[in-house]
Amino acid sequence: MKTPMKTPMKTPADKQRACTLSELGNRLKGVVRHAFADSCWVRAEMSDVRIHASGHCYLEFVEKHPVSGLLTAKMRACIWAKTFRHLKPSFEEATAQPFASGLKVLAEVSVDYHEVYGFSLNVLDMDPSYTVGDMLRKRMEIILRLKAEGIFTLNRELPFPDLPRRIAVITSPTAAGYEDFVHQLRENPSGYVFYLKLFPAIMQGERTEASVIAALERIFACLDCFDLVVIIRGGGASSELSSFDSYLLAAHCAQFPLPLVTGIGHERDDTILDLVAHRRMKTPTAVAGWLIQRMDEAAARLGHLQQSLSAAASGRLNRHGNLLLALQTSLGRNTQTLLTAKSHSLTLTEQFLSMASPEYILKRGYSLTLKDGKIIKRTTSLAPGEEITTRFADGEVQSRVL
Repeated sequence: MKTPMKTPMKTPADKQRACTLSELGNRLKGVVRHAFADSCWVRAEMSDVRIHASGHCYLEFVEKHPVSGLLTAKMRACIWAKTFRHLKPSFEEATAQPFASGLKVLAEVSVDYHEVYGFSLNVLDMDPSYTVGDMLRKRMEIILRLKAEGIFTLNRELPFPDLPRRIAVITSPTAAGYEDFVHQLRENPSGYVFYLKLFPAIMQGERTEASVIAALERIFACLDCFDLVVIIRGGGASSELSSFDSYLLAAHCAQFPLPLVTGIGHERDDTILDLVAHRRMKTPTAVAGWLIQRMDEAAARLGHLQQSLSAAASGRLNRHGNLLLALQTSLGRNTQTLLTAKSHSLTLTEQFLSMASPEYILKRGYSLTLKDGKIIKRTTSLAPGEEITTRFADGEVQSRVL
C-alpha cells in the first residue's frame, strides 16, 4: 500500500510573494488575451437574452446534452450597442425569427476576462445561415412527425361548407387586421350576412401556442354553432411568426373537426400552421375576400340551378300545353263528328217515326177503325150493333156493325 504524498508546506517566503486579487485578475486577463488573441467562432444556444436601455444586449450562451438535455456549458456574453444595432435587424431579416432565447447560433466572439465581471464573450458577428439551417431541420422534423402520425392532411381533407357564414375567429381583439376582416365581411357588395364570434388569443410571443390552443378548445365546446375557424393576425415582422411553427399547435389544428383558414399577415414563407390548415391566405383581408368569393360561387350555382329548373319547368309546361292543345283539338273534332253522327241518326229516327205515325199512314190512303177510342186490329174484336169510328186523313165517320 502506497503512502499518500504530502503537500509541501508553504514557507514564509511563499506567503510573502502572495498577490492581490486584482493582480491575479490581471494575470488571468493576460493569459486569456494571449491564448485567445484572435476571435473564434462558437456554436451555442442563446439564453436569457436581455436588451439594456443603453442599447447593449446581454445574454448567455449555453450548451445542452443532445439526449438528456442537461446543461453541459454556460458562458456570459455581450453584444455592444454599436454592433447590436446592425446585427439584430440583419439577423431577424435573414432568419425570419425574433432575436430571442432558444435559437441556436454560430457566433464570432472574442474571449475576455475582467477583474470585476469575470469571464465573458464579446459577440462580434453571427452567421444567420447556421440558425436558418437549424430551424429548417426542426421544421422538417415537425412536418415529418405530423405525417408519420397520419394527421398532417386531416384538416385539408374536411369538406368545406358551401355557405361559410358562421365563423369562429381567433385573433387579438385589438389587431388592426381583425377590424379590416370584420369590415370587409359586413360591407360586402352582395349583402351576404356573416355571423362572427371572436375568441381572443395572443398572436405573438411565447404565449401564442397556449393561447391559440385554449381558443380552439373553447370553440370545440360549441362546435355545432360554426361552419369554420379563421386564425388571423395583423401586420408585423416575419420574425414574430416562430410561434406558428409549433408541433403542439399544428397537431391541434390538423385534427380540429372544422375547416381552418389562416391569414396571419405574411407573404414569404408558410408556417407549419399554414401547411396543416384547410386553406392559407396571406392576410386577414384576403381571407375575407376569399369567403365572399365562396358565397358568390354558391350564389352563382344556385342561380344556374334556378335557371335550369325554370327552363325545365317551362319546357315541361310547353310540352304539356301542346299536348293539351292537341287533345282539345282532337276532342273538339271527335265531339263534332259524334254530334254530327248523332244528329244524322236523330234525323233518320225522326223521319222513321214520322213515317210510322198514324197521320202519315192516313195521308197515304189508309184508315183507322176505333171502338171506344181504341184501334181495332181484328174483326173478331167487333160484335154486331157496336158503334165504331173510321178515321181518315181528312176526318172521321161513325158507323154501326151489322
